[in-house]
Parts: sequence; structure tokens; C-alpha cells
Amino acid sequence: MALLRADHLPVHLAPLLESADVDGTVAVQARQTLEETQWLLDLADAHSFIRGVVGWVDLRSPDLAAQLQRFSVHPKFRGVRHVLQDEPDDALMLRDEFVSGIATLAQHSLTYDILIYPKHLPAARQLAERFPDQPFVLDHIAKPLIKDGVLSPWDQDIRLLARCPNVFCKISGLITEADWQRWTPADLYPYLEIVLEIFGPERLMFGSDWPVCTVAGTYTQVIELVRSYFSQLSMREQADLYERTARRFYGLA
Repeated sequence: MALLRADHLPVHLAPLLESADVDGTVAVQARQTLEETQWLLDLADAHSFIRGVVGWVDLRSPDLAAQLQRFSVHPKFRGVRHVLQDEPDDALMLRDEFVSGIATLAQHSLTYDILIYPKHLPAARQLAERFPDQPFVLDHIAKPLIKDGVLSPWDQDIRLLARCPNVFCKISGLITEADWQRWTPADLYPYLEIVLEIFGPERLMFGSDWPVCTVAGTYTQVIELVRSYFSQLSMREQADLYERTARRFYGLA
């Protein structure tokens, strides 16, 4: 993980985007601080290729309304994420204070990114069913145990979650769940096959997970992996995966 203990800034990402023919991206929070959310919005102001920001606010705070008012005036503030995967309470997303916070997002037309492990999928389904009009996106396909080649019960639980039409899914973070030194594209294909089947291109979006992906591969490897597998799709379906789903979901210009 020492590789990540360095600055990873737009100036470092820009040449990677250019070489991959990617002209826009959404920056997603890493730290759970209001200061980082503001910093990401400042970066978005300075770099036009950052089309949107998914930041952090304290969904359980009595000051949530003020936090949302502060950030939602910025046109590139498009969504919120909480690092649920690191919480000791596996059911935190169903607790009253958290649920109350989720209920406020619609007032500001904000999306919610779900960052969880497979064990959290049943709770995520309950949350999505409770708020059928709230757009949710599942990050990193819920981090299945790719390194061990394990599909169950991830495959059953994600199928149930995909029945919620308000839930989308990011094709991201896969190689970091595989064997960092010895992964092959074939290791990832069974998981890609399932999410393509259950979500369809219209509810899938590509995500690089940069710079975290660099512990297991390069930005180029990540995008080539996805492009190779999804080359089976029509041009329209690929346009959904790489652009249109993200535009619709995040409300990007």
C-alpha cells in the first residue's frame, strides 16, 4: 500500500486520460472530511475534465442540512458517499440517523454511492427498497472475492439488489480484489458476466478506481480489460457503459 502514500493529483491523471481517449471523469471521495469534499470541488473548478464530484457529508449529523446547502450550490457536486465497508456496524446504513440522512439527498438531487463488501449486500437491498426514487450506484461491484474465485453468496445477493431499478453498478475496483501480482482477465470475466446480465449496459458505468488500482495494475490495464470484455456489446451499449449511464445517473452536462 506504500504506493498510495503519495500525491495523486489531476496533473498526474490528465496524461492517462488522454492516452486512453477519456475526456471526462467523476472524482469520488476517499476521506470522510468536509475539507476533502471542498478540496475536490476546488480541483473540479480548476480542471474541466473533472465533470462531477461525489463527496462526503456526515449523514448522521444534526448539521447535515447546512453541509448539504454549502456544497449543493456547486454545480459539480453530484453525489455523496460514506465508506460503509470500514464501519464496524454492518447494518449502519439501516440505522435511523443514517436513513434520515439518505432521505435528505433527494431535496438536492444528489445520488448516493454504495461502498460495501459482499456481506453488506442484503442491507443495501433493504436501503434501496426503502427509497425507490433515490438513485444509488454500487461501487466496485461490491468487492467480491475474486482472488479466491468465490462467487457465492455474492452472486445471489447482487442479483436481488439488481431487482431494484434505482440501483446502478460501477465496473471498477476489480483488479484490486484479484491477486495483485498474478491476476489475469479470465479471473474477472465470471463477475463481469453476472453484472452485465443483471444490470444491463443501461445501468452499468465504467470506473477506473485510480489511483487505488495502481496497487495491482496500471490505468491502461484497467481500461483495456474492460474494453476487451465489453467489445461484445453494440456501439450503443458501449456508449451507455462508458458515458451515457454516468451522464444520466450523475446528471452531468
